[in-house]
Amino acid sequence: MKTSNLIRVAGVSILKNKMRTLLTMLGIIIGVGAVIVMVAIGEGAQSQIEQQIQSLGTNMLIVTPEAASQGGVSMGAQSRPRLTTEDAEVLASEAFLLAHVSPVINSFTQAVGGTGNWRTSVLGVSPDYQQIRDWALGEGVFFDEAAVRSMRRDVVIGSTVAENLFPNGDAVGQRLRLRDVPVTVIGVLEPKGQTAGGNDMDDTILAPYTMVQTRMAGRQFIGQILASTSSPDDLGPAQEEIRQILRDTHGLAPNEPDDFTVRNQGELADAAQGMTQVMTLLLASIASISLLVGGIGIMNIMLVSVTERTREIGLRLAVGARGSDVMVQFLVESVVMSLAGGVFGVALGVAGGQTIAAFTGWNTLVSPATIGLALGFAASVGIFFGFYPARRAARMDPIEALRYE
Repeated sequence: MKTSNLIRVAGVSILKNKMRTLLTMLGIIIGVGAVIVMVAIGEGAQSQIEQQIQSLGTNMLIVTPEAASQGGVSMGAQSRPRLTTEDAEVLASEAFLLAHVSPVINSFTQAVGGTGNWRTSVLGVSPDYQQIRDWALGEGVFFDEAAVRSMRRDVVIGSTVAENLFPNGDAVGQRLRLRDVPVTVIGVLEPKGQTAGGNDMDDTILAPYTMVQTRMAGRQFIGQILASTSSPDDLGPAQEEIRQILRDTHGLAPNEPDDFTVRNQGELADAAQGMTQVMTLLLASIASISLLVGGIGIMNIMLVSVTERTREIGLRLAVGARGSDVMVQFLVESVVMSLAGGVFGVALGVAGGQTIAAFTGWNTLVSPATIGLALGFAASVGIFFGFYPARRAARMDPIEALRYE
């Protein structure tokens, strides 16, 4: 029998009992819809994390002090402060693979000025920080190397600080006081949004690191050095170059461990992607249980259909139909039912993903590959659970089938 005829006969048979068919397909519809929604949530989360990691900077490397240990117990990150601004200057002058280098000195304080006051973080950085973080200016300018050398009291503020202290949008040229240090706002940064941990990247003030270290932080050691390369391909070699330069600068013997840690942006992205992929797989596996239940429902209905159509099967076998023809016919019916349920399930899943995104604010992403995989899985369920009823129909004895009442 031609494929087109098989599909037509399958459609006629399925539509004979519309309510039973709909209830049978319900398990597949719910299963496919649930899988698509769960995968959409997982892929949306992965996409959002990737965007947040990209917003941290371009081809970025992060150098932090290594954790100290006491009595075999780690004292926590940055508990052995060995990084200095001199380390950053050595990296900037000696490293061949680094395009930009900036020390980062963090200090929390109350910013007073404009319409009131606002507690925020003040980061002492170099002009390279803007290129490393790929952070555009909304208005004004960024401070230069001359400002760093002269410890000039020029600052660039994030959009959150600007909105709270200068809601009228006239921040550039205004004066602020950071503790007892008067500063001048020379620029406002474009908004960057939140990190994956929910921290507001725009709630910050950037200032020359020499000024922050001398007038605000009051400490020799720093918590972080940021660097970047011209190409993503240079991240690995640059990471090793930083390690060798800092070991020499810190006078570490060959048998001594590093007293710092160098991480690159690719490692952060890989770790985040691994977490979201595991989460997506877990959610999709749980949702797939509905597909299993739907497949069992299809098998039960197909067994009932074989019993109801015993005389029809016997007549076809008696007039020359082969057992393989009967088997293929019932398999096609099972697959058509599964695919029809899959199509409705895809529509349900897409609508469900959009509804969740609208009410929760989560990012959801339904890719064509996900839809294709869901439909393929639905067809596979139809074949797997339809095989036993189809084989049972194909093995019927024509004479016994014709005698069936």
